[in-house]
Amino acid sequence: MGNCYTVGPNEALVVSGGCCGSDQKTYTVGGWAWAWWLITDIQKITLEIMTLQPKCDDVETAEGVALTVTGVAQVKVMNDRELLGYACEQFLGKSVQEIKSVILQTLEGHLRSILGTLTVEQIYQDRDQFARLVREVAAPDVGRMGIEILSFTIKDVYDKVEYLSSLGKTQTAAVQRDADIGVAEAERDAGIKEAEYKKQMMDVKFLADTKMADSKRELEMQKASFNQEVNTKKAEAQLAYELQAAKEQQKIRLEEIEIEVVQRKKQISIEDKEIARTEKELIATVKRPAEAEAYRMQQVAEGQKIKKVLTAQAEAEKIKRIGEAEAASIEAVGKAEAEKMRMKAEAYHDIYFFYRT
Repeated sequence: MGNCYTVGPNEALVVSGGCCGSDQKTYTVGGWAWAWWLITDIQKITLEIMTLQPKCDDVETAEGVALTVTGVAQVKVMNDRELLGYACEQFLGKSVQEIKSVILQTLEGHLRSILGTLTVEQIYQDRDQFARLVREVAAPDVGRMGIEILSFTIKDVYDKVEYLSSLGKTQTAAVQRDADIGVAEAERDAGIKEAEYKKQMMDVKFLADTKMADSKRELEMQKASFNQEVNTKKAEAQLAYELQAAKEQQKIRLEEIEIEVVQRKKQISIEDKEIARTEKELIATVKRPAEAEAYRMQQVAEGQKIKKVLTAQAEAEKIKRIGEAEAASIEAVGKAEAEKMRMKAEAYHDIYFFYRT
């Protein structure tokens, strides 16, 4: 007869013995197994995670400084059939506390041996590397026991001569020094950046001001060119107007002179008629023929003389008036040309001083 035995996932059931005196062991994790009465041995081994706190008191480092180191390790029996067999060979029939004690002694031994090869600075400054080294060195030994190290960390490191305290102060001072240097370098870099940004801003502003000044100067030059062109056109128009006015005035004056000449000729014609009338009147008088003839000859001579004089005077007046008209016209044209030259000179003078400024 026999019984059925069951175990949870956190335990392994070891069934040894059987028919015909066999020593074969079977392992069941999280299941059940059949065992015969009297001839089959039933045992259990825990698969739960076990927490260990290895501690090494006053262990000398490579520099001879005595340190006390405590750690925390998480270990468990491995589920692999072969490795589970190793664990059963080592710990089957032992309590959890006894299993912990064996593994703890193994870890402390390796922790102690590694402490003797490292300096205080290596242990204190890089605890993760120290813990990784202990785990790597101890893993093969505990592995041969069927035990797996899930994690190992250094919990605390201290000494009785305050060596670590002095080292911490030195590191603190070094960190503070590095921080001060970093702040000073950051402020220096910030000042340099600020100066660079200000320089860039001034360069951009100078470029913008230069472009504005160029645009303004170009605008002023265009205005000056337009004003010069406008003033030139105005001067030319004014001079053309004055020249045309002078020509019209000259034309009017010439026509007036022609009218005066015609009037003078009419006056001469009237005087000729008056002489003829007088001559007829003399002929018709009761004077003696000789006297009348003499008087007539005298009057005719005087009339011819007066006629010549008046004709000469009229011709001289005509020449005089024509000369005066031509002189006035030439004077008006000269004045117009002089005014044109003066206005051009003023325009060129303004442009010259504008470009100089």
